[in-house]
Amino acid sequence: MIDMVKIYCVNTKTSRNFPEGTTLLDMLPEFGFGDGSPILAAMVNNVCQGLKYRAFNSRQVEFIDYRTYEGRGVYCRSLCFLLCKAVRDVFPQCKVVLRRPISKGYFCAIDKGDSSPLTEDDLRLIKDRMKSLVEEDLPFRRYEVRLEEAIELFRSMGYDDKVKLLETSGEVYVNYYTLDDTPDYYYDALLVSTGYLKVWDLFMYRGGLLLRVPNRHNPGELAPFMEQSKTFDVFAENLKWNKIMGLDNVGDVNLACGRGEAGDLIKIAEALQEKKIVQIAEEVERRVNSENPVRIVLITGPSSSGKSTFCKRLSIQLKACGLHPISFSTDDYFVNRLDTPLLPDGSFDFDNFETVDHDYLQSDVLKLLAGETVEVPEYNFVTGLREFNGKKLKLEDGMVLLIEGIHALNPRLTDMVPDSAKYRIFINTITSISLDDHNCIPTSDNRLLRRILRDSNKGAYTARESIANWPNVRRAEVEWIYPFQENADVLFNSSYIVEFAVIRPYAERVLMTVPKSCPEYSDVHRLMKFLRYFSPVSDKDVPATSLIRSFIGGSSF
Repeated sequence: MIDMVKIYCVNTKTSRNFPEGTTLLDMLPEFGFGDGSPILAAMVNNVCQGLKYRAFNSRQVEFIDYRTYEGRGVYCRSLCFLLCKAVRDVFPQCKVVLRRPISKGYFCAIDKGDSSPLTEDDLRLIKDRMKSLVEEDLPFRRYEVRLEEAIELFRSMGYDDKVKLLETSGEVYVNYYTLDDTPDYYYDALLVSTGYLKVWDLFMYRGGLLLRVPNRHNPGELAPFMEQSKTFDVFAENLKWNKIMGLDNVGDVNLACGRGEAGDLIKIAEALQEKKIVQIAEEVERRVNSENPVRIVLITGPSSSGKSTFCKRLSIQLKACGLHPISFSTDDYFVNRLDTPLLPDGSFDFDNFETVDHDYLQSDVLKLLAGETVEVPEYNFVTGLREFNGKKLKLEDGMVLLIEGIHALNPRLTDMVPDSAKYRIFINTITSISLDDHNCIPTSDNRLLRRILRDSNKGAYTARESIANWPNVRRAEVEWIYPFQENADVLFNSSYIVEFAVIRPYAERVLMTVPKSCPEYSDVHRLMKFLRYFSPVSDKDVPATSLIRSFIGGSSF
């Protein structure tokens, strides 16, 4: 007698019985999916699994495509493996390093092994090999082996980055994948086969290659290329410092912390950030005293990038330069809650540009520039009303106005103020460290962890609520914040080379409060799995003025 398992499909809200051990791929036709966007993977009991996953017990299953965060992860990891395999086939002695997502793709640095530069002919060979691998529809195969076996495999291939990562992982068994005869390590599920990878492109970009990926809203076409030269330069600057410190990947950081160097790494990270803030303050001072003086400093960035703490640290450095900064937040000019724009589900859209009474804000800015005294409002987030509590500002000689908020760089906010009077700062979390040469750290996950911790510490939202609201936050960032990133006079990177090691103990405690039965657990599982690659580090050396303190607690601001 064949044992059966009962599978409930979230997509169709129906159940089917299958023989024990049936794969998700074989289940898929039984649930009657049409010819829409290809199914790439599935959430099994709210955990992402590849379609070769076999069910030996009854499960809840939600099939996913590229339009989901998890589906994009499965596709892009598989595409990265395809690239690494193709390059290795063309240049057997090569080294491929996938640095980070940028310009709607992945930046790849390639060392062919003979010290010669990458050429257009090389690009053509790599693309042709990738195309042939897709046409062959080769399977991605997963193997679960003892940790020591995986370490020896990757050591024999010269993958020291993976050896260091696995040696410091603390695991007993690990998974690795193969494509044809090439093994590689990826921290989560891959596609069934290369035949799924029909949409991609590859071109020369800033000394390396840019691997382009599908559009998240229309997976049948490529995501539009977006030049991000300033963002790339900030990333390259951080990468340079990582190399100076000998910290290319997470394994290097773990080993350094294991040698007792965590305190030094924290101090260096703080010093580098403070050095950058000093440089920005000195540039503002120079511009304030120039022929066309700057009067306003506009500070923005996505959620949990560290805007508020940065603004306070910059104020201190501006004072050290002899300036007198005054400031307010765009949040204080929120419209009353009843006038707030709504999302399609009827909830308030607090990230919409129309949430800010920008006409009123700009009127006050113009009055300040004219030398008038202005009573600026303070928004009461409890009552949802704008209040006047006697906060009066006047912009006099030697003063500079700091305006901080998610819409500060939107041109419509200050379109009546001459550009020469404005200095624009964009803060982002550009994670320069990677798990290993082929596994980037998602920048958005970095900020999501920060937001979860901050909301929890303030008692504003539970971890589950923060995660549930994150898609709305990300949608608003793409629409209202990131389009103006490259317009900034300077970009400040708030990432922290040992951040994940420091926040791991805090984050794990908060994340464990989310029940496995809710959809938000899929993010929890991914974040917990990701955090466990980092050896935990005490926060005792993190100063009270640190950007990280605004998320883990103990900030002097």
